[in-house]
Amino acid sequence: MSESVSASELTSQYAAQVRADLEHNAKEQQRLGAEITALQEQLEAHQRNHAVLVSIQQAIGAAPASAEPAAPAAGTKVPAPRATKKTTEADATKRGRAKKTKAAPKPRRGTTKPAAEKGSGKAAASTKSTQPTLVDLIRNHLCEQSEPRSAAEIAAALAQAHPDRSVKTTVVRTTVEGLVAKSQAQRNKQGSSVFYTASAVPDQAAQPKPEEQPAQAGA
Repeated sequence: MSESVSASELTSQYAAQVRADLEHNAKEQQRLGAEITALQEQLEAHQRNHAVLVSIQQAIGAAPASAEPAAPAAGTKVPAPRATKKTTEADATKRGRAKKTKAAPKPRRGTTKPAAEKGSGKAAASTKSTQPTLVDLIRNHLCEQSEPRSAAEIAAALAQAHPDRSVKTTVVRTTVEGLVAKSQAQRNKQGSSVFYTASAVPDQAAQPKPEEQPAQAGA
């Protein structure tokens, strides 16, 4: 009888321990889930700020300053490199070889490039000039849409409409953020997603030009 009682007590103790472990596990899951959600929101905020800063940098046209060597302090003398025997012999050998080599013949005057090359160059230049930029494509696409579009949707639509061009979602997001910085587009956040629409710009083409205004009576 004592053995059965001890077994039942041991079973009840294990059951209580398991219940306590389950409750602790559930609380830890809730705590970690809340921390992950907060970190995800912070990451998205930093990503948006990074995209805005990059677009502003591109809009301003600022380029990172190239690293320049530090100038020596005033009053310090920079010693000139000493010429060793090996370097002087190498310089003398190079000068001797340079004297022996003949100068390359200069091209004759009046020679022109073949007409085919000129024509191909003009055709390539005209093709590049007539091809719209990615900024124009994104702006026109947003103006044609009646609902907000995400960067991925814009990239997919442009890639389908222009299969000859390489359209990436990251480049589209950076470009449209540049339009937002220039007040040519608007950003709308829905949950964790960001959508873009074209800014309302008055139609200047509908306004009559000075020469197209009707003449005043008696003029």
